Amino acid sequence: MTKNNPNLSDQQKKVLFEEATEAPGSSELNFEKRKGSYHCANCGIKLFDSNTKYESGSGWPSFYESLPDVFEIKTDYHIGYARTEYHCKNCGGHHGHIFDDGPQPTGKRYCNNGVCLVFKPK
Repeated sequence: MTKNNPNLSDQQKKVLFEEATEAPGSSELNFEKRKGSYHCANCGIKLFDSNTKYESGSGWPSFYESLPDVFEIKTDYHIGYARTEYHCKNCGGHHGHIFDDGPQPTGKRYCNNGVCLVFKPK
């Protein structure tokens, strides 16, 4: 695993390494519509392509598919019931949760904390 990026904000550190959640609707990436890619704010690895991003209405940037083999999955019981949580496979940073209410072709919703992402336009 890579080391923590020294340029992370306190909020980024809290979400990435203490599994906190940013407030819904607080990420400017909710409104990002350009073509490009989304990368881990800590280690920089590419996680999502913009063509898999969609408006879920959840308040967080949402994607129906990640790039292959970029996340580790675990079960999270922090709010009293099981949820599928995902972490960057490269640095261990917590990004969000996967739900089964997304659009086709996958039916998945990667509900990502925007503060954990860096958008790179094409």
